[in-house]
Amino acid sequence: MTEVFIISDLDKCTGCGICEFACSAKKEKKFNPLLSCIRLVKDEPLITMSLSCRLCEKPPCVAVCPTKALKKSENTGVIMVKEDRCIGCRWCLQACPFGGLGIHPTKKSVFVCDLCEGDPFCIKLCPKEALELMTQETMEEKARISTVKKLLQSISST
Repeated sequence: MTEVFIISDLDKCTGCGICEFACSAKKEKKFNPLLSCIRLVKDEPLITMSLSCRLCEKPPCVAVCPTKALKKSENTGVIMVKEDRCIGCRWCLQACPFGGLGIHPTKKSVFVCDLCEGDPFCIKLCPKEALELMTQETMEEKARISTVKKLLQSISST
């Protein structure tokens, strides 16, 4: 199984927040970014991007959960949450190097992107097409290509 996750294109993302509203509307039937499984990160003027679960091969969030409330699906790679087991300790949030999990503000249990069963609503509604499903290998290849293009532009402009 090739695992895919949502990646944000830094050159395209404007920070509009539509991805957060789309996610919360789809999952919670409310327009509230605090209920979104994807988060907008802004460090203007340097970075504006959306973050969600990266579906790590060996997810540290699953490993540190003291109540075994988190489990990685063998079929999809998605992190599944057993809300009745979650005690809201936030160890998983601290363990995640990507900021891919959140604590539901009313349920007080962890929540994480489930990729909308393979058809993420946030990707469909992104007006700049800044979000896409991608494998780790594809992401690394795109980064290499982008770096080479920037290097060539730098050389040709001198």
